[in-house]
Amino acid sequence: MTSYQRWTLRTEHTSYTVRLSPDGPWAELDAWGPLGVEDGPSALDWSHRTHFVTLADAAPAEYLPYGLRPFTGSELVAARPGQDRGSWWDFDSAEEGEGSLRLTFTDDVLGLRTVLCYETVPGTDVILRWTELTSTQELRLERLDSAAVNIPVTGAARLTYLTGQWSQEFRRTQLDLSRGTFTMGSLQGAPGHGYAPWLAVQDGEAEAAYGIALEWSGNWHITAEAEPGGSLRVRAGRVPHEGVVHLTPGDTLTTPRLACAFSPDGLDGLSRVWHRYERHLAGERLNRPRKVLYNSWEATGFDVDAAGQLELAKLAADIGAELFVVDDGWFTGRGDDTGGLGDWYPDPAAFPQGFGPFVGDIRALGLDFGLWVEPEAVSPTSRLYAEHPEWVYRIEGRPARLVRNQLLLDLGRTDVQDFVIGTLDRLLGAYDISYLKWDMNRPPTERGRPGHGPADLDAEHVAGYLRVLDHLRAAHPDVTVEGCAGGGGRIEHATIARTDVVWPSDNTAPLDRLSVQHGFLHAHAPHVMSSWVTDAPGILDPRPRSLAFRFVNAICGVLGIGADLRAWTPQERAEAAKWIARYKRVRDVVHRGEARLLGTPDDSTCGVQYDLDDRTVVAALGTGRLDGAPLLPGRPDRLRLRDLEPAAHYRDTATGTTYSGAHLLHYGLPFAWSAGHDAELVVLIRQ
Repeated sequence: MTSYQRWTLRTEHTSYTVRLSPDGPWAELDAWGPLGVEDGPSALDWSHRTHFVTLADAAPAEYLPYGLRPFTGSELVAARPGQDRGSWWDFDSAEEGEGSLRLTFTDDVLGLRTVLCYETVPGTDVILRWTELTSTQELRLERLDSAAVNIPVTGAARLTYLTGQWSQEFRRTQLDLSRGTFTMGSLQGAPGHGYAPWLAVQDGEAEAAYGIALEWSGNWHITAEAEPGGSLRVRAGRVPHEGVVHLTPGDTLTTPRLACAFSPDGLDGLSRVWHRYERHLAGERLNRPRKVLYNSWEATGFDVDAAGQLELAKLAADIGAELFVVDDGWFTGRGDDTGGLGDWYPDPAAFPQGFGPFVGDIRALGLDFGLWVEPEAVSPTSRLYAEHPEWVYRIEGRPARLVRNQLLLDLGRTDVQDFVIGTLDRLLGAYDISYLKWDMNRPPTERGRPGHGPADLDAEHVAGYLRVLDHLRAAHPDVTVEGCAGGGGRIEHATIARTDVVWPSDNTAPLDRLSVQHGFLHAHAPHVMSSWVTDAPGILDPRPRSLAFRFVNAICGVLGIGADLRAWTPQERAEAAKWIARYKRVRDVVHRGEARLLGTPDDSTCGVQYDLDDRTVVAALGTGRLDGAPLLPGRPDRLRLRDLEPAAHYRDTATGTTYSGAHLLHYGLPFAWSAGHDAELVVLIRQ
């Protein structure tokens, strides 16, 4: 077998070629881009001359251990207990399958077998990468990344990533990295509000875009290193909470999967690659319409009782909602945020006729019924904590800090998982619940498990979380599951594969939410983006926007309503009913069509274009001056559409106006915004 052996994986529109390095026992990237890009000299080839670093340090390696790559960043740091760190391996074998590749390297001295795994995803332009580590000796793993990704650049690399904090998640952020290291991640036991485990890379201002996304619900990092030879190398993986993972002889550790994507059409094209991948993850669940939701939280807070909830449900049904969700406050001891968590039984004082009859009353209105839960959290005053104080994370001899007046259950324990599964099965079996909102508001602090010896607590918690979700999917396949973590704190592909929708942010203020959703749609699909219409101005942003703006913005994903409908005028409720009816007519286009981001929230007009078969839906939003002249006096603003057929004609179903595709591509749709008209939903039919 020669050192120049090459393997090419092909997706629908792209190819990814790996070769064995001529310089040593490792695999390196040969080509990645549009189909056929592998035919020709590699853009990552180099002189193979180095000064003061090893050849491995300069190579575009797919994965290398510390030892072979000692200076410029390795993916794996391993050692036997009490011995020096480092691994020096040999190439063992390659195994090719239909759309898959496995490259095996061995270190007989250390006692470690490393398999680099690749798999294409049918119908998408995504390649999944991960690593399997098998030991024959007692080993300590201090770093165990999933993969490294190499991208050739001619100058500074343009990094696009999603940043924020609670209530400001998914803000699109850009950085030009010419030399040095950029890193982001989370140590909060979840992806967190600060950064999303997603990164896009471009060669400066070049159009083509490369992207990665880590499938992991716990601690993580993504690190990009601009290297001397004109390339960017990105390492990504999980971060053990304990700093090290122990392997015993015969153990195999599988790292999280890293999804890798390419588009020649820039960030917008890359977003469509991710959307298509997430539609693939949904499988048959994609074909179930996402129902119009009403959630009572912003109307009632913890003040939950049957009469008040039923009053809201009647109003929600009248405007066309299809699902009523009772949020926090429905269970015993939950008059505020200081108690109740863990004791998941309906409060008999709030539902004097019984919870079952209450659910029946909601369903008699023609509404499905949903319920909020936070199964990982426990209140110190709860019966559960009194019975099982050992179930919470704690460190012997140290005080247990309260965050949000609660503690966190150790979901890595099988008995805790069984309790959560039993609780959810009991609720879903006893009551006619078709929607479950799983929240996680509390990150782990004193993360220990006294008396149980060394444990990979972060990985075990993730495995427990996914075990519960997998049980829900198998045992209750018709229940819609929403993922939430104080808003967008736990959104990544492992969660998205097992839920139906996710909650991007607790901030529903119109203009803030527009920025959140703009960033979110770069990485995630419209059919998973739960978005509510709430009262404006909101509690987080005083800038007002019309009811139309709030509805059009929410229609960009999965429509929900969270306002206090009792305070709305009859005119507002009538307008809401019209918007909900319009949404129902186009939601299949929004959720299954190709989405194109038009402009940004910094522009005077921005929006999203959705295309499915012969229909184009445009959600247009006026973000600038609302005096009717955002550009020039007397001239409407225009939103240019993309990827239409220039010679075809498109009819606006509301006005009857017909446009040529060329007109919509060159000039765009006209919008004359005013204080009373700052958003519109346009439906075009191709003639």
